[in-house]
Amino acid sequence: MNAQITPFRLEKSRHAAPQVFEYLREQIMSLALAPGTVLSRADLVDQFGVSQTPIRDALMRLAEEGLVDIYPQHATVVCAINIALARQAHFLRRSVELEVVHTLASLADDSRAALVARLEAVLARQTAMLGLADYMEFSAQDQRFHREMYEAAAVPDLWPLIRRQSGHLDRLRRLHLPIAGKAEAILADHRTILEAIAVGDPARAQDMLRSHLSGTLANIDEIRARYPEYFDKGTITA
Repeated sequence: MNAQITPFRLEKSRHAAPQVFEYLREQIMSLALAPGTVLSRADLVDQFGVSQTPIRDALMRLAEEGLVDIYPQHATVVCAINIALARQAHFLRRSVELEVVHTLASLADDSRAALVARLEAVLARQTAMLGLADYMEFSAQDQRFHREMYEAAAVPDLWPLIRRQSGHLDRLRRLHLPIAGKAEAILADHRTILEAIAVGDPARAQDMLRSHLSGTLANIDEIRARYPEYFDKGTITA
């Protein structure tokens, strides 16, 4: 299928290539651009109103993250979800975030209290989005919750590194989110992680984080059965 890009106005004060990349990446992550979607350079040039160069650069960055396959002189196609790559991203994220929550639960009382207040605000916003069934903004607040923890642990540069490796995992999570009970479980997990940080219990914070991050991978069979067209057939039994 060919891409259907919704209207998007580039900011003149910024370079075009990063904006095109960010927009296309978000469309892929939200599954608006589903696996198998063809991204025609000529169509993208017309739709974004830019030259071939920023389009080429944006597509190359997407390819580096494993989100598209580029076939020279032919087409660029959004990649299917690869389970093996999703598992590797999960391993990386879990390894880093176990240390992040341990660090946060070990902070001094005043620092922990300030962090808890910030995270409570995020959870309030996430709860509101669940009530509206706004899964896109719910997901954005989910990411914000975790990003806030990286920043509080003084390792903010690790967050974009993790994000660049998580395209397949994040799309898997996006498929899982609307399934009954998943969003509620995410909120409950966030609260238990936050409670462990608030009382200064590093071991419990790690236990809750480990359980939280395992939810989607534990349900791969159900997700794949519901949406087989989204998955890489080469890893269908991974």
